[in-house]
Amino acid sequence: MPVYQFQARTAEGKMVSGEVDASNETEARVRLRAQRLNPLKISRSGSGSGLGGIKGSGSGLFGQVSEKDLQVFTRQFFVLVQSGVPIVQSLQSLSQGTKSVSLANCVSRITNRVETGQRLADAMAQEPKVFDRLYVNLIRAGEEAGALDTVLSRLADYIEKSVKLKGKLKAAMFYPAAIVLVAIGVITAIMIFVIPKLSQMFKESGQELPGLTQMVIGISEWCQSYWYLIILFTIGVPMALKMFHETTDGRKKIDTILLSVPLFGGLILKGAIARFSRTLATLLASGVSIIEALEISSTTAGNYVLESDFSKAKEFVSKGKALAEPLRNMPQIPKMVTQMIAIGEETGNLDQMLNKVADFYEEEVENATAAMTSLVEPILMVVLGGIIAVIVVAMYLPIFNLAGSVGG
Repeated sequence: MPVYQFQARTAEGKMVSGEVDASNETEARVRLRAQRLNPLKISRSGSGSGLGGIKGSGSGLFGQVSEKDLQVFTRQFFVLVQSGVPIVQSLQSLSQGTKSVSLANCVSRITNRVETGQRLADAMAQEPKVFDRLYVNLIRAGEEAGALDTVLSRLADYIEKSVKLKGKLKAAMFYPAAIVLVAIGVITAIMIFVIPKLSQMFKESGQELPGLTQMVIGISEWCQSYWYLIILFTIGVPMALKMFHETTDGRKKIDTILLSVPLFGGLILKGAIARFSRTLATLLASGVSIIEALEISSTTAGNYVLESDFSKAKEFVSKGKALAEPLRNMPQIPKMVTQMIAIGEETGNLDQMLNKVADFYEEEVENATAAMTSLVEPILMVVLGGIIAVIVVAMYLPIFNLAGSVGG
């Protein structure tokens, strides 16, 4: 994806500069405005990383800040603020105590800005690679309400649960992929290194080979001649899909297909609903307006189809309608979710109901992950074992025939 260099002005009138990944200049301006920046000058500089975020100040010297580092920072920040330590001294202590060089540099820059009179949220907003819009808006709400310690506690809990959920989803996706890759590697090694030796022995015997054996030997010869195609396919296809997924059209098509895949589709749906519900609940509980909260939380679902649905719901709410009303007409959203949201809106406890929805679906993801792992593992093992069995039988058939002819 192309990279655009920009110069922009913050809401406080300060000049900032950096780089943003975007498919065109219009999208670059939209992404900058989403970070509460007023773009003054934008110019294309070349190819980007395809990560789709703003580059630069927040990434530090040695790469991005991990969610785990951010969660620890937030939890420690909460403890210090709750104990009555001033914000500047808390930031100074955290910048010196963290093991992440990137985070330490980022916090040091924030400390300098706060010392010059900037609000904490505004200082963090200038580090979009580390502190995203969700984080900054919650800090701003905490500052305005005088409850920064409470917001930091909610943020730490949110990040912790988000990391846990992502870990389970990644594990569910990675495990089958790892087994398939290992299976491809093992079978390819057998075809390239083992079968040729047996094939040479059969040729020297001069006997006619069974059809199954000839087929396996033919596959082995193809693997020896075109082994690089196997490597290219194993590495190239995932990379091509990843690059295609980074485009708007590609993301729309792939995410739509993923939701319809057996086992995985349901898992992706549950994870997306859990992320959206948890994010929206955290924002609402911290005092962020529902329109702003929906705009932020709709981007956290992780699936284009669901993000589009939640974004459409925001448009309905901005016209004065209840959130549950548009969600009822969206086939991807379970009825239980819309019912609980409707109850939350009627009772004035929407954030609490959303937290319950998030808790339920996070537990569902955990159970589904365990069930899928226990189901996928034996299936893949049976498939791999079956392929190995066919190869073994194909190689032993000529040996049995030779033994039979000698015995006869």
